[in-house]
Amino acid sequence: MKTRAAEMLGVEFPIVAFSHCRDVVTAVTNAGGFGVLGAVAYTPEELEATLSWIDSEVHGRPYGVDVLIPVKYVGADEGGISEDRLKELLPEEHRNFVDSLLEKYDVPPLADDGDEDLIAGRSLGLSLKGAERLIDVAFGHPIRLIANALGPAPADMIEEAHTRDLVVASLVGTRQHAERQQATGVDIIVAQGYEAGGHTGEIGTMVLVPDVVEAVAPTPVLAAGGIATGRQMLAAFALGAQGVWCGSVWLTTQEAETHPVVKEKFLRASTSDTVRSRSTTGKPARQLRSAWTDEWADPANPDPLPMPLQPLLIADAQRRIGHAAATSDGAGQLVNYFVGQVVGRLNQVKASRQVVMDIVEEFIDVAEDINKLLTTTA
Repeated sequence: MKTRAAEMLGVEFPIVAFSHCRDVVTAVTNAGGFGVLGAVAYTPEELEATLSWIDSEVHGRPYGVDVLIPVKYVGADEGGISEDRLKELLPEEHRNFVDSLLEKYDVPPLADDGDEDLIAGRSLGLSLKGAERLIDVAFGHPIRLIANALGPAPADMIEEAHTRDLVVASLVGTRQHAERQQATGVDIIVAQGYEAGGHTGEIGTMVLVPDVVEAVAPTPVLAAGGIATGRQMLAAFALGAQGVWCGSVWLTTQEAETHPVVKEKFLRASTSDTVRSRSTTGKPARQLRSAWTDEWADPANPDPLPMPLQPLLIADAQRRIGHAAATSDGAGQLVNYFVGQVVGRLNQVKASRQVVMDIVEEFIDVAEDINKLLTTTA
């Protein structure tokens, strides 16, 4: 697949696999696609170890890292504020509500393992200062791409990346966002539609992609949101995209570190079983609907806090829920994860390499069918 995006990334197939799992990233990269590690859930030390492992497994093949630097968040004017200060900003009402949820669903406590500082460190990754530490780690490895998943990438990050001959990508949800991103000097725009998992806008992929392609030409555009098959990839090409950015499709793969209970939920879910909710990060993010999202959506309960307060507030609760989900019915009702509407098609567990091959083969088959249709018509 000879597109400008494929050439820039140095890959055979312009199939970008966004994943927080190192094994998915390496499997897709080694299959001819392009793995991108979502770094926001990592501490700098964890990211260093993970990228070193990936380096040893991909044998020089290109891969990337995705960070999350929001424009608007608590402490943004200062580039982020201290952990102690953030904790002081957590309202007692919200603390009590989270405690009441754990009690209501009978989620057992965890033994004190001294991980509180580690949890806070991960939450602080959702700020400029936290992200900058992750970026510094990423720049110490032979990555090919660095992406910012939320808002314009900082100018100094783009400049440093270009100094290192790296490709810079940014995710957008509107034409206006794409134009602003292009003006900052990014190399690839990822047009992510409403259907996508994680942080999304409100415009569907079918409408968004051609709008963005037109707005930022000749900058290459990758389509994201609702793409898990070769047929959908071909449709993205027809809309003007030069590749696809996929996330949800890897969550049910053999390599995925998805919680077993959540993976089973994904395999059973329909396309209508997701919801955009602020209950996890403080910003609207599409995820599997569960008792957790329902409770936070109830008008009788507190509204989620802004980023990064919400992830800091719920971090310990999420650990308890995840730890108990396999053995506690209540925790099993609460546990969930980010996923797009395409989850309704994710009803088999496959190797990540097989997913790549299936996408490519179906892409070719459908393209040939369309070519026959056009030939017959002519």
